Amino acid sequence: MAALWDAGYAVSVPFGENTRYDLVIDDGQRLARVQCKTGRLRKGAIIFKTASTYAHHRAPPQPSRHYRGQIEFFGVYCPETRGVYVIPIGDVGPSWQAMLRVEPPRNSQRKHVRFAANYQIGTFEVPQVMVTRALRASSGAR
Repeated sequence: MAALWDAGYAVSVPFGENTRYDLVIDDGQRLARVQCKTGRLRKGAIIFKTASTYAHHRAPPQPSRHYRGQIEFFGVYCPETRGVYVIPIGDVGPSWQAMLRVEPPRNSQRKHVRFAANYQIGTFEVPQVMVTRALRASSGAR
């Protein structure tokens, strides 16, 4: 949210549960729905999920659902690069994950490669106090 705000967007959060998007951004001309994801740096690329699952619910397992027609953008934060990226849904394929290249491909291919730099809108450093709290919560310490 902070990086979107810094990039000049007004940011709104939907009210209620179970919306297929996490944020609404306003560029002064139009509103757009954004699904937020955490990306992970693996083998020179930021990988993020482009479909949701409901495995954490107690109901019978549901198949993965893509976000096509339900959002306009993915907002991706990668802790390893500290980068914040905004990717139009039309730029990702129909598979369950997408990649943004940070390092050039080893085979020098450039066609059909999404370079992270083309989608980066800013950087964000998670405050150390938040990291400490998250680590304590995940270890069960109080």
